[in-house]
Amino acid sequence: MKKKITRYAACCLSLMLIACTNQAVTSAPELDANALRTQAVSTFASSLTETLVALPVNSATPTSLPSFTPAPVTETSAAENTANPCYKLVYVKDVTIPDGTHLKNNEVFTKTWQVQNNGACAWAPGFTLSHVGGDAMRGQALILTEPIPVGAKRELSIELVAPTNQNGLVQSSWRMSDANGVFFGDTLTINIIVGNPITATP
Repeated sequence: MKKKITRYAACCLSLMLIACTNQAVTSAPELDANALRTQAVSTFASSLTETLVALPVNSATPTSLPSFTPAPVTETSAAENTANPCYKLVYVKDVTIPDGTHLKNNEVFTKTWQVQNNGACAWAPGFTLSHVGGDAMRGQALILTEPIPVGAKRELSIELVAPTNQNGLVQSSWRMSDANGVFFGDTLTINIIVGNPITATP
């Protein structure tokens, strides 16, 4: 009789344990899944917060790039860099063909200027009076064949031809250069009236 009661009690206890175990097994996954979801959401939110905090506020503006300011460009002609201050020329007067002289088309003439060496050095043979602007009027460069001492005045002449197909004011500019081709002194000019310029009728 005692064995039957003991077996009965053991069976009841076993059934109770199995029932509890099944309930625990059945409810455990729901609790674990909810906990996992909650923890995952929390972790994701935390990672977003950490990322946002870690970003610099002014990351869009580079601050480590060096600043660059271009240096001002100063233009200096080669003549200013290499000209010998010892050489100078000053215009004195027009000897022939003063400004405003009327000439015919294709007329040959000789322009003569009087100049003075007002520098500290003599002009040497080989110094050249060359065309530097305006209409050359078929003129050729004048090359000095003898020295011109300091303070001396000389007449420089160029043979020119008035333009054939041009009427009105014609200008030409000439200048002296040293043996290195560096210009110095005053610019010598020609201003003539060619042909029959059209004038307005009052």
